[in-house]
Amino acid sequence: MPEPQRMPDREKAGDDVILSVEDLAVHFPVGGGFRGWRMLRAVDGVNLTLKRGECLGLVGESGSGKSTVALSILGLQAPTRGRVVLDGQVMTGRPSPDRKVLARIVQMVFQDPYASLNPRQTVRRTLEDPLRLHGVTARSEIEGRVAEMLGHVGLRPEQADRYPHEFSGGQRQRIGIARALILKPSIVICDEPVSALDVSIRAQIINLLLELKETLGLSYIMISHDLGVVEHMSDRVAVMYLGRIVESGDWREIFERPAHPYTQTLIAAIPDPLRHTPLATTGGELPNPLDPPQGCAFGPRCRHAQAVCRREPGPSLETRPDGHAVRCWRAEEIAGEMAR
Repeated sequence: MPEPQRMPDREKAGDDVILSVEDLAVHFPVGGGFRGWRMLRAVDGVNLTLKRGECLGLVGESGSGKSTVALSILGLQAPTRGRVVLDGQVMTGRPSPDRKVLARIVQMVFQDPYASLNPRQTVRRTLEDPLRLHGVTARSEIEGRVAEMLGHVGLRPEQADRYPHEFSGGQRQRIGIARALILKPSIVICDEPVSALDVSIRAQIINLLLELKETLGLSYIMISHDLGVVEHMSDRVAVMYLGRIVESGDWREIFERPAHPYTQTLIAAIPDPLRHTPLATTGGELPNPLDPPQGCAFGPRCRHAQAVCRREPGPSLETRPDGHAVRCWRAEEIAGEMAR
């Protein structure tokens, strides 16, 4: 199996911010009847920025709110509060944002390449439809862009007339990537793009995404619960737990000096036979978001928890001069233990 390309000395992304998520909250009323209504806080006050040419890893367990953030950025989920600013344009609130404008800025690569493609459409139709919808009508231009995009993802032009069932899982994901890029977006959200693929071809898709990022000047949001994938691709990492960002910073800082106990737990789950001092893991599962614990949401699972952690929800996520931000009462102490 080929190894994903590793970039220990990654070039810094541009200074201009192409995406800004500001105090984003998405709450859903759940229940009714004799039990009454309760509020599910799927996302609760998330702030993110993405610089041009950067890959931001958004990680956390299933149910942490990662995909809900992605849907809000795509304009597919209206936020309860906060706003999303894409390339200088506010894309939330009223009047509703123009879906065509949004689609030309940000697109998505989905997790399941088997379910995300229409089995009744050829690859050509899958790639041509977005172009026609956005006003590209010249036949020569459409054919040229389809052939060009298939080449970018490692497929041949003559394969355009085949149906999805005629391709392997890895090839289908390449088609999904081509569909996401056919409108030439600036931002691509990758939602677990390799988790449904065979282990033998995951590295190929990761390498392809890295190559396309450099060739086409893309900015990525890489959503995953697998920090092994995120480590290879991301310039910065944001860790979500129960709807909130609990730690964020440069990828090397996060992986070498994690300061939040939850981040340490995720990193400890990465198989690493060279790790001389194993990181401490934690037990339990993600709490019920309809009935979150009092105080710090991670408190019941945290080996560092003290009385203040069970009483207070945690400090605000303040960014230090080095760009590292942690939402934990004992962050400095925990980081000191890691340094030793």
